[in-house]
Amino acid sequence: MTELAGAATANPYYGDNKPGTIGLMYPGSEGKIVSADDPGVELDVGEEGEFMVRGPLVMMGYYANEQATSDVMAPGNWMHTGDIATQDEDGYFTIVDRKKDMILTAGYNIYPAELERVICGHPSVALAAVGRIPDETRGELAKAYVVLKPEARASGQEIVDFCRESLAAYKVPRAVQFVDSVPQTSSGKIMRRLLSEVDDGSRAV
Repeated sequence: MTELAGAATANPYYGDNKPGTIGLMYPGSEGKIVSADDPGVELDVGEEGEFMVRGPLVMMGYYANEQATSDVMAPGNWMHTGDIATQDEDGYFTIVDRKKDMILTAGYNIYPAELERVICGHPSVALAAVGRIPDETRGELAKAYVVLKPEARASGQEIVDFCRESLAAYKVPRAVQFVDSVPQTSSGKIMRRLLSEVDDGSRAV
């Protein structure tokens, strides 16, 4: 990220590498996982929360923009990365999702990337993106935008039932829309902020 002079983490060149993680903190730098709802609460090993860093690689602030600086920098020179992550018992960090993409459902945090991985495990699914839709009772709900493989078939209820096999009840998408494509960057990253452009307004499976 541009707020760091280089990288803050890496898997060791010599020693134990853990595929899927972003590795350990660089010497002289520190990292921690805090509650996404209350950054003053540091979380335990394995719990999902915001990844914060501090050390000589962290910027002093944004040039001529005190408000943006105060939004990112916390007391003690800790910096909010905006990434939701976990830390294992060996100190390795794993990125889960971006905090700005988090869906808040009746007080529960839902991370779209987790749902997308599950849905893409369905044999008929080529690609999936998960976004938020408003709900009067729960605040927000998860909606899945699903691209099927050529000549494959699946119903919205089938996708929901498939999710129920491996997700907590509150994480299961409440609406499913089948689409020809989802917004992506040139590198294939899903652009969740643009999902509203393909949304047809449906709120059911």
